[in-house]
Amino acid sequence: MIRFNFNVNYNYRPETTVILAMSADGKISDYQRSPARFGSPQDKVHLEEQVALVDAVLFGAGTLRAYGTTLPVTNPQLLQQRQQQHLRDQPIQIVVSASGNFSSQLRFFSQPIPRWLITTAEAAKLWQQRQQFEQILVTDLIQLNPWQTIFKQLKKLGINRLAILGGGELVASLLKENLIDQLWLTVCPVIFGGKDAPTPVEGKGFLAAQATNLELISVKQIEQEVFLHYRVKRSPVD
Repeated sequence: MIRFNFNVNYNYRPETTVILAMSADGKISDYQRSPARFGSPQDKVHLEEQVALVDAVLFGAGTLRAYGTTLPVTNPQLLQQRQQQHLRDQPIQIVVSASGNFSSQLRFFSQPIPRWLITTAEAAKLWQQRQQFEQILVTDLIQLNPWQTIFKQLKKLGINRLAILGGGELVASLLKENLIDQLWLTVCPVIFGGKDAPTPVEGKGFLAAQATNLELISVKQIEQEVFLHYRVKRSPVD
């Protein structure tokens, strides 16, 4: 595992890595936002390896609704690795949703994984009397820079390493608050096209002067896919 220290104060927040597969034209789904199942079995192995390194996985409600499930760690070697590192058998799966509006019948809720929810006070009422979530973190997701506060709370709860699995709106929000440290992007041999097809970073976007600059750490090709590992370049004041 490659670990970096870029003058980031991890004493107050988790170390974060975005892990996404995208088409050759930079889309993470088609224009209907269908579940993105275009990655190869090798990409799934790569995803599981990266997920096995972290304390928790964070993803938006749109991602949960699209897939209805998540990827648990099943590889015996990776499970043993986690045990040796004194980690839970499975990373905590953290859903973020302002509305809390998703079905409790999704297969996600029958998987043998720990589940947390980040939501608003109003939406938390939908789930507080149920048993699906081990922990519900209540916050104002509309406020300015809410993720600084949320990440401080996650750190206090023992989350030191965090994987971000999408969607693009969540990644954009975290980039805006300078809370992304690394990215793993798998480039897959398919083109979706279309102005409405989602990309790894959604939202309004950033002007060139505010763009996030990256440093390429490694490039690996497996058959028809390319695995790109970046770290976010930070100024000395970050």
